[in-house]
Amino acid sequence: MRVAAELVADILDALRPLVQPGVSTLDLDVAAERMAREAGAEPAFKGYQGFPGSLCTSINDEVVHGIPSSSRVLREGDIVSIDMGVRASGFYGDAAVTLPVGHVSSGAAALLRVTEESLWKGIVEARPGNRVSDIGHAVQAHVETAGFSVVRQFVGHGIGRALHEEPQVPNYGVRGRGPRLAPGMVLAIEPMVNAGRAAVREMRDNWTQVTADGSLSAHFEHTVAVTADGPLVLTRSRAARQSAEAVAAGEAGHRG
Repeated sequence: MRVAAELVADILDALRPLVQPGVSTLDLDVAAERMAREAGAEPAFKGYQGFPGSLCTSINDEVVHGIPSSSRVLREGDIVSIDMGVRASGFYGDAAVTLPVGHVSSGAAALLRVTEESLWKGIVEARPGNRVSDIGHAVQAHVETAGFSVVRQFVGHGIGRALHEEPQVPNYGVRGRGPRLAPGMVLAIEPMVNAGRAAVREMRDNWTQVTADGSLSAHFEHTVAVTADGPLVLTRSRAARQSAEAVAAGEAGHRG
């Protein structure tokens, strides 16, 4: 699954500098699809249950499943969630990031920081012997301590030869519930966090989900393998992968 997952990470890295005022979400979508197909992969979302885009692009109060459009133009101070999946070599990779557009408010910056931190709190729990709910409990505890809310209607999921597999991975709950984690399982862990209340509602396009109270929302996601040595983040950025390789090489040289 590394092939698909690392391609997703590379595409999201390449999109970061494109997130600027005046850029449309369709511009981002076109660039992402081009990069996926040039790499010999297929966008996982395009056509999935009728979804029209290669990306889900959700701005400000949009939680998930925002449809890319030439009329959705980024503005200074916005935040935009970009969710990307690909199918390559028969397997899927899936990741999401929420990015600031230029300078954002301190409240928006805090929401992004806490949501990404909560993702990593959940990832730490993705180890053999733990339960699925241990992941959600760690996410929820971090989010609510910061004064934000975890979305209940949408959850993470297993991933592999299909985009969405069992088990479901909620971002909330008490410890010790649900399936026990074992080596070989791969999970898409994806906190969706609202600055206000947790409730969401669906827009008339039958896809875009927005916060019911109009508050900002953020979304971060990684594809994570459960291994005997602990969680392995397959959708790490290229810089993170290179750093890990350099550390491993240095340790090998030291042992030698």
